[in-house]
Amino acid sequence: MYRAIKIFLFTLCLTFAGLTFSGPAFLGLATSSEVRAEDDIHVLIDALGVGDFPEREAAIKALVASKDPHVSQILQHLSDGLLYVNSDGGPVLLQGGTDDEPTYSDPITGEAAADVDPDMMTKVKINNALRGVISAATSQLTLMSPDRSARLAAAQGLLKDADPANLDLLNAALAAENDAEIKNMMEAARAVLLLKTDASVEDKKAAIDTIAARGNRDALNILTTTLETAPDDLKPAIQADISTINRSLALWDIVQNVWYGLSLGSVLLLAAIGLAITFGVMGVINMAHGEMVMIGAYATYVVQETITSAYPSLADYSLAFAVPVAFVFTGLVGLVIERAVIRYLYGRPLETLLATWGVSLILQQAVRSIFGPTNREVRNPTWMSGVFDLGGLSITWNRLWIIVFSMVVFVALLLLLKRSAFGLQMRAVTQNRRMASSMGIRTGWVDAFTFALGSGIAGIAGVALSQIDNVSPNLGQSYIIDSFMVVVFGGVGNLWGTLVGALSLGVVNKFLEPFAGAVLGKILVLVLIILFIQKRPRGLFALKGRAVEA
Repeated sequence: MYRAIKIFLFTLCLTFAGLTFSGPAFLGLATSSEVRAEDDIHVLIDALGVGDFPEREAAIKALVASKDPHVSQILQHLSDGLLYVNSDGGPVLLQGGTDDEPTYSDPITGEAAADVDPDMMTKVKINNALRGVISAATSQLTLMSPDRSARLAAAQGLLKDADPANLDLLNAALAAENDAEIKNMMEAARAVLLLKTDASVEDKKAAIDTIAARGNRDALNILTTTLETAPDDLKPAIQADISTINRSLALWDIVQNVWYGLSLGSVLLLAAIGLAITFGVMGVINMAHGEMVMIGAYATYVVQETITSAYPSLADYSLAFAVPVAFVFTGLVGLVIERAVIRYLYGRPLETLLATWGVSLILQQAVRSIFGPTNREVRNPTWMSGVFDLGGLSITWNRLWIIVFSMVVFVALLLLLKRSAFGLQMRAVTQNRRMASSMGIRTGWVDAFTFALGSGIAGIAGVALSQIDNVSPNLGQSYIIDSFMVVVFGGVGNLWGTLVGALSLGVVNKFLEPFAGAVLGKILVLVLIILFIQKRPRGLFALKGRAVEA
């Protein structure tokens, strides 16, 4: 009751003084030292429930001018529609509880309000204009914050809202700002605000140059909007800046598509590189290769869940543990498949295809029985989360790390094949199996361990794919056809061909998708590969050797 009387007298004084709840006079009175500091913030909050939208806007500005630490919280409650006032007048209260049984409390202290009739309480309403005022006010409160991220967010908010009333505040913040990135954002916001004022033509021309220097799509949108209302002597300069930005963005779009293509190509490389070894050395059409990828992804899920529950402090490094686990486990699965099924079918490609297809169905059903048919979540570690900009490129950390990882796997495998005794035996068997056997190489075991190696690499691919795709029993099916296309296009059994083929197909896919769509784009790629192998049946990089040439 006492507070309601104070609000009434406060409003009455303003009325007799010939003032309204808008303008600097209200701000001066609202922050007057005559009002006790303890009650001043409550008076300003209660003013939110008096009058209509213009008075409410003035009350919001008065709250901001008070510099009370609770203002941000109050504005958030107002934006969320949680502030209520009695229809007969009284203090503004914070609503809690449920819709059926609401509770009301002091928005500052949290003390429960007594004798409140919920039927008499009405929401302190705001419209879109007030939402903009609240957003700008929040930016003002954080623009001088010691927290860097808060200041950056505030500068971005001012750039978005572009309220010329904040120009003086922004100038003051600019003078005090030392961080280069935040200062650059503030200067861009200042330029946008300046275009909405009656500044001189020279100042507006400088502001246009500042905006154009950003060269991004936001700058393009700002300049396009400004062009409609700009003075005639500024329009040629604005149009020239728009044309320059359009040309720059077109080039960046091409580079972005190349990046997306390389990202897709690295995924295809991981999925296909194990198949290239298996197919090249053994001549086995392994339709269960996709399931090796799937098993590697589920191994990643199991490792992550185990580490998270047993050693939560190591959860962010679970992928480092998952890589060797997935490689060893899928390699053992591949070894069992080769010893139990495939070694009896060498030289019979159709039977091998059907047998491995049956194995793939068995593995899928086994995973469904153990883990269920629904997707499993494998969380990205913090160092693989988020996005950063490089020039005009938008790059996600998980894709960047997958590209790096695929190159590491490729180099490691290349060293294994070129520098180790096992790699020498693999190449000997690939080029001439009978000659290698006559030299004492146990071709059967070379086949077995080669199949295990290819399966292990597929498991490693599953670790990477778990970071960008759903981990489900059908994960491998999404990549098996693409993997075969990469192997055939690059040259069967040739690692360099697999690398070039994967990256080439990835880039071509990304350039075709905007025009033909994802499905039709893949069909076109398949048609192009069919036409290509009519001219080069052995792919880009054909293996050489007596057995191959025969």
